[in-house]
Amino acid sequence: MILFHLCAITLAFVIDALIGDPPNWPHPVRWMGRLIAFLDTKLNKGRFRLQKGVFMILFVVLLVGSITTLIVWFSYQVHPYIGILAEGIIISTTIARKSLKQAAMNVYQPLKQADLSKARKELSYIVGRDTEKLDEGEITRGVVETVAENTSDGITAPMFWSMVGGAPIAMVYRAINTCDSMVGYRNERYHQFGWCSAKMDDIVNWIPSRLTGLVMMICNKPTHLNRKNALRIWKRDAKKHPSPNSGWGEAAVAALLGVQLGGINYYDGVISKRSVMGDPIVPLGSNHIKQANSIMQNTVTGFLCLLWIGGMLYELATSWF
Repeated sequence: MILFHLCAITLAFVIDALIGDPPNWPHPVRWMGRLIAFLDTKLNKGRFRLQKGVFMILFVVLLVGSITTLIVWFSYQVHPYIGILAEGIIISTTIARKSLKQAAMNVYQPLKQADLSKARKELSYIVGRDTEKLDEGEITRGVVETVAENTSDGITAPMFWSMVGGAPIAMVYRAINTCDSMVGYRNERYHQFGWCSAKMDDIVNWIPSRLTGLVMMICNKPTHLNRKNALRIWKRDAKKHPSPNSGWGEAAVAALLGVQLGGINYYDGVISKRSVMGDPIVPLGSNHIKQANSIMQNTVTGFLCLLWIGGMLYELATSWF
């Protein structure tokens, strides 16, 4: 079954590269978002918000997992090739390599033309921080951090879980991740209701984020450092991020580019100070956006190769024993 999953992941990889995420097409993640928003409106009030939040994410996960399992099971009953095709199409909706690259380039193009106003507006679509007063370096930092973090969350993590359990587990991962992105905040409204979503997202991203950071360091050549010093910076800074997982990708990209990420952000006018990652060997500039995209592309390709190697070794081991 692992080989079927790997074939489906590879097919999904190709589908995403060719089609991406057309904005007007139906998409399971958008459906999940509408369901989560509805449950948020109905449940996130009154007493027992923590328990309601637990119920919310369990309901979403079970519903998404059950529907996907039925679709995949029925497809494999028709024919294994139909099953692989169905899984490939479903998995392609959980990864966002093309859309992540495009979102970054949507900021890069006006930034390269010194149109800071438009670059700030495009950045506001992909980050939660205030963007109205950011200069070129801070705009670039926002994009590079987004690409670094979402290489795992948006691409390699669903690929990893697809190998573990096929399209149903990939969709369960995406459901958890979507719940976290919508309600997993540490503010007055969501610190109880979104607690379970945030914790589950931390758990399911623990292994993929670290694997992704490692693959980043292996598959990309540092720009201004030798590999030994880049690895040292990566290991030194990966745990500085407030998230237990996001720092592994961000620290890797910072070390590879020779730049410094992290620092001060503003959210609705409220200051948020974060530890810095990487050494400021060179100042951040718009070209680092293209370089971050290149790191993402190399990493995702390397991760797919790693999954195939791991899957083949698993199949050989199980057949041997």
